[in-house]
Amino acid sequence: MSQVVAAVEAVFGDAGALAQSVPEYLPRVGQIQMAHAVAETMETGGILVVEAGTGIGKTYAYLVPSLLSGHKVLISTATKALQDQLFGRDIPAVIAMLKSPARVALLKGRSSYLCLHRLTNARHDGMLQTAAPLRLLGQVEQWAVSTRFGDVAEVPALEESAQVLPLVTSTRENCGASKCPRYTDCFLYKARRDAMNADMVVINHHLFFADANVRESGVAELLPTVNTVVFDEAHQLNDIGVQFLGRQWSTGQALALGRDVVFRGAQCARGLADWPHLVEQMEMAVVALHAMFTEQGGAQQRALWALGVPDGLSPAIWTSRMVRFVDTIQTLTMALQGVCDAHTDLRTLFERASALLEQVERALLPVQDGLIRWVESGARLRCVESPMDISEAMQAKVVSGGGVDSLKSWVFTSATLGVGNDLDWFLASSGLQDAACLRIPSPFNYSQQAALYVPKSFALPSSQQHSSAVAALVAQSAQVLGGHTMVLTTTLRAMRHIADSIRKLLPEHLDIRVIVQGEASKRDLLNHFQSKHGSGLILVGSATFWEGVDIAGRALQLLVIDKIPFAPPDDPLLRARCAKVEVEGGSSFNEVQLPIAGIALKQGVGRLIRRESDRGVLVVCDPRLRTMAYGRKLLSALPAMRPLSEEAQYYAGLGELTKASTTDWS
Repeated sequence: MSQVVAAVEAVFGDAGALAQSVPEYLPRVGQIQMAHAVAETMETGGILVVEAGTGIGKTYAYLVPSLLSGHKVLISTATKALQDQLFGRDIPAVIAMLKSPARVALLKGRSSYLCLHRLTNARHDGMLQTAAPLRLLGQVEQWAVSTRFGDVAEVPALEESAQVLPLVTSTRENCGASKCPRYTDCFLYKARRDAMNADMVVINHHLFFADANVRESGVAELLPTVNTVVFDEAHQLNDIGVQFLGRQWSTGQALALGRDVVFRGAQCARGLADWPHLVEQMEMAVVALHAMFTEQGGAQQRALWALGVPDGLSPAIWTSRMVRFVDTIQTLTMALQGVCDAHTDLRTLFERASALLEQVERALLPVQDGLIRWVESGARLRCVESPMDISEAMQAKVVSGGGVDSLKSWVFTSATLGVGNDLDWFLASSGLQDAACLRIPSPFNYSQQAALYVPKSFALPSSQQHSSAVAALVAQSAQVLGGHTMVLTTTLRAMRHIADSIRKLLPEHLDIRVIVQGEASKRDLLNHFQSKHGSGLILVGSATFWEGVDIAGRALQLLVIDKIPFAPPDDPLLRARCAKVEVEGGSSFNEVQLPIAGIALKQGVGRLIRRESDRGVLVVCDPRLRTMAYGRKLLSALPAMRPLSEEAQYYAGLGELTKASTTDWS
């Protein structure tokens, strides 16, 4: 046993540093097993994939060996919120416990940092006309004087402001880099310098993959200096990675470019071109592109683009309008080229226009082999060309080492990496088939802590009555518990319908409120729910509420999931992956759709039981879990909760939760 492995095991022992620092600490076999495996991988090198069930304590299981190894470690998480939690809470706690001298840095994408140069211009560019955003801009100006890191998360209202945020942060396209007059004070480049000098750096998956394409996030420079990379919440790697491994452009980029050209042209190149007219022509071309998706009934909101044009669009109309759009960008680019030497900002605008022109022109060319292309229509038109998964990129960067000789070990971990008895879907999509794998079940006693109810006589998800039936069940159940309820839906439409219906069904004299995703920030909704201990509250959410929600204790006693979370059938990546499997003679349903749905379902279910003392009931309002073979397979992959077969049993189970002394389901 190596010295590091022995030191790690000592930390997790009965009299170790954890037991001395955390009063409620009890050694967990699974946590020690994972920490041991991580330490050995860091010592010997290689790739380790760990599925660690909820409650294992996987964060400490990789942080302790990381800090004791003496390695420079890069930790990547799924979201900025998890980054902040690691950097602000978990890592400082472990450092204090181990008395480690490690230097830690937090590195985010450029849009997370205040741009001092753009802040200087924000008040004078005329983009903010109403009182509320102008007041927020004033708060940002005051904060800018005292902030150390310039992280917009320090001003929650700014992080959530669609109006002010883009005016005071930069993009790759509008950043002047070393040519910027505020470069020496730049928060982004300070963060990158800090990362280069740190022993442990916390990033997110978006940032990691950004470098695989544009090499601009600072991670490419950082990677050769680290010995170990740990990916937490690794189940999100594939979906996040494909966003960055290809190319994309949007009409939003064109409109933002146009706004900046009009403003900077008037300031720095007045009279040298008719800037408003040039931008107006481009904006009219954008309007014409958008109009196609309402003019032609066959067009989809997310359309594959396999045969030269997006599905459902007329090839002749699409091509003519795209050529017009390209021509307007080209004309604007040529005008900027003629004046770009006059000012740094004009040079930046020329480079932005040139890059956008190159990307849009690609849309008139055939799709390259191995890539898929699709278009998303909505408030903006977004065109994406990407690989179907991250396997090739990860093979090059991880399995072969990507030419980074000093990078010795890679650790991938999550509570949900597979369905059934294997991790095949995750390993194949990530190109990690040869990795060492470890699956550690949750230490929670689910048969004692949780019960599962799948209503027998219930509307099928395909029925128009399904959401109303879900709302009726929630309204009646929440009255038994006095709130303490969260509802997870698979679509925003279902979320809104269910929330509205619950509000109508709840008796007025009861003090039970429904709070819904979108009515406030996720952070504020969860803080409110937890501050009230769930009393009198029903929280209804979709999308991000399926993950990253940690509500412990009596606050959350009832979790209702509306249906099996199959991916939307119009998802272009899903369609392409399914088509590939079918061509190769496989079953796209069993090999693609079912694993994705199973992992998502396990993530949602994981919101219910977060501590050994938690008690709760899970309801999945989808009879297919009982009646279909694939449903029973999904059900068998969930923790072994006590089944509630009949409605009477279900309400009896809810009644037990109202008793403070409840310790079992007997």
